[in-house]
Amino acid sequence: MIRNMASSATCIFCKIIKGEIPCFKLVETEKTLAFLDIQPLSRGHALVIPKHHGDKLADIPDDSLAELLPIAKKLAIASGAVDYNILQNNGKLAHQEVGHVHVHMIPKPNEKEGLIIGWPQQATDFEALKKLHAEIKEKL
Repeated sequence: MIRNMASSATCIFCKIIKGEIPCFKLVETEKTLAFLDIQPLSRGHALVIPKHHGDKLADIPDDSLAELLPIAKKLAIASGAVDYNILQNNGKLAHQEVGHVHVHMIPKPNEKEGLIIGWPQQATDFEALKKLHAEIKEKL
């Protein structure tokens, strides 16, 4: 149950956390919930969500993010997946469908099931990359 954590009355994941919508719960801790995806890309596709509501990764306090990857790892092991993707999208252009941070654990049993992606690599301009490196480092 949510205790002293941000939530949204209209968010489907917040409703799942509150028990207003049922789910196939796999793991629950004070700050995290994991459950099977009801529109899976493959057998065992699961979601891991922080109980703190936030649309994007930068909206979630670090302490509410700490369990996401360790739980995704446990799910991957428990599913028996040999190959799998761990995916976290931020924003509609980045293919985020639900406005609540979530991590997908998607088993990849074969070429047709699981996540199918393209990777449109760009030619490297090392001078531009050097400038970008300096810009990012300055803000860290």
